[in-house]
Amino acid sequence: MKRWSTEPEGLQQAANALRDGHLVGMPTETVYGLAGNALDPQAVAAIFEAKQRPTFDPLIVHTAVPKEAWELTREVPDLAKRLADAFWPGPLTLVLKKKDGLPDLLSAGLDTLAVRVPAHPVSRALIREAGCPLAAPSANRFGRISPTEADHVVSELSGCAKVAGVVDAGPCEKGVESTVIGFGDRGQVLVYRLGALPLEQVQDVVEELTVVTSPVESKTHAECSPGMLTSHYAPQTPLVLLERGDSLQEVKGTTGWLCFDAPPDEEGPFELLSSSGDLSEAASGLFAAMRRLDELNLDQIVAWKLPDEGLGRAINDRLTRAAHR
Repeated sequence: MKRWSTEPEGLQQAANALRDGHLVGMPTETVYGLAGNALDPQAVAAIFEAKQRPTFDPLIVHTAVPKEAWELTREVPDLAKRLADAFWPGPLTLVLKKKDGLPDLLSAGLDTLAVRVPAHPVSRALIREAGCPLAAPSANRFGRISPTEADHVVSELSGCAKVAGVVDAGPCEKGVESTVIGFGDRGQVLVYRLGALPLEQVQDVVEELTVVTSPVESKTHAECSPGMLTSHYAPQTPLVLLERGDSLQEVKGTTGWLCFDAPPDEEGPFELLSSSGDLSEAASGLFAAMRRLDELNLDQIVAWKLPDEGLGRAINDRLTRAAHR
């Protein structure tokens, strides 16, 4: 798998690959995405094949500016425009009624489309250079830990014939996926996925929010948004999730510990997300820490929930889905 720099020559080569129908690992401020031309049905299908992603799980389409996102949709509620004005470019995805003529796989056959304008200057530069909107779910095998570094993309997808390479822009700043918001028939603001944009900030713009509960299991029907499946973001090592303050009743086998702001009392390898208790730092390092523990051939990983506020909600969401078996 090729590695391209973020210099103009590297971006041009990556854009050429995208125009030729190949897939490219693309850095964003949240996680690395597996990008393909969103207007090319074969490229969109290749994303599903490379990720081994079920076709009922829709994709997010990335554009360089809001106007390009609106051009892919049929109607944009006033609240959606207010949210876009406040948080784009940034880690916010909006689910809107889609325009006719787009590949059905983008939206898993639904009449809606998830769109976002990323904050990372490299991703926006790549979109402009490619000359098309880019569908870009996380650049990992479906259900696995999301990649936050170029090395993670190589580890997950090297050997996939359709993946031409990755643009290496270093570690992602946010470290968890975007917050996904949609709109009900009566104008309700629906939070489909907790993410890198905390709900407290969203409520500065839209006071009334409804956090939509994920389905318990889904194998047969399309989801409203990516990231709604009960089991997701999972290491290969079984993960046990405890409530804050709880202790593991019995340590079985070799155990690694995923801690928020203090080392564990028990022996064994551990990852400390933030010694100062900073939720932003914890979020940015979450997936990389999970990967490091997952590479140790442990019998289990034990983690504790974080404070359920701000980015802590998104981190707890990821840990809960990673622990589901």
